[in-house]
Amino acid sequence: QVQLVESGGGLVQAGGSLRLSCTASERTFSTYTMAWFRQAPGKEREFVAATVWSAENVYYAYYADSVKGRFTASRDNAKNSVYLQMNTLKPEDTAVYYCSATIQTTDWHMSRRYDYWGQGTQVTVSS
Repeated sequence: QVQLVESGGGLVQAGGSLRLSCTASERTFSTYTMAWFRQAPGKEREFVAATVWSAENVYYAYYADSVKGRFTASRDNAKNSVYLQMNTLKPEDTAVYYCSATIQTTDWHMSRRYDYWGQGTQVTVSS
């Protein structure tokens, strides 16, 4: 059972930045696809970003169109951690952000592919 613990959410003004962190309990973390999803009130959970391990032993980062160019996903395998640097935040980025993990390397944008989820961290962007 992989446990994920997120931190770093908060309240920020539009145009500001936040950095979310997620630490995993799994020792084989380095081969997991790690993703960030978010869910705003009254809306479905949506994909934000993912880092996917490849057979070439490199990671590829993928982003939702809505955050491309503003958000950066990264990981530090030595710390079993992933990060989401969020810049130029907008009020529409307000949501609970979830860290997730899966051994799957395809369909990484689909929440049903993920087996493990963190508890979520609230991000609120004021206008």
